[in-house]
Amino acid sequence: MKAMIRLRMSTQDAHYGGNLVDGARLLALFGDVATELLIMQDGDEGLFRAYDQVEFLAPVYAGDYIEAEGEIVSMGNTSRKMKFEARKVITPRPDISDSACDVLPEPIIVCQASGTCVVPKDKQRR
Repeated sequence: MKAMIRLRMSTQDAHYGGNLVDGARLLALFGDVATELLIMQDGDEGLFRAYDQVEFLAPVYAGDYIEAEGEIVSMGNTSRKMKFEARKVITPRPDISDSACDVLPEPIIVCQASGTCVVPKDKQRR
């Protein structure tokens, strides 16, 4: 089972000089994807227990469009192990004009992570 969201990073997401987006913003996107996966799997939002691996692989800037995708890779009685990937798919082109953007010919992987979510037995509806 997979889930994916796509959104544009805004200047409000930028935390550092040069409109660089904080890596925590990508983890928040993974949390939203995890919530959707748990709802589809168990009918409950569940809880994110822990990340066991996070790698930031390329910078993300305000104006970039990011796809965040996740999937459940294994399940226990209450735990759901997940893998996540965030990709930059569109980037602004301020060198051309204030509103110019390019769809990237190949998405750029900007972050990969894995973690575990938990849905208590009494909350599982499926």
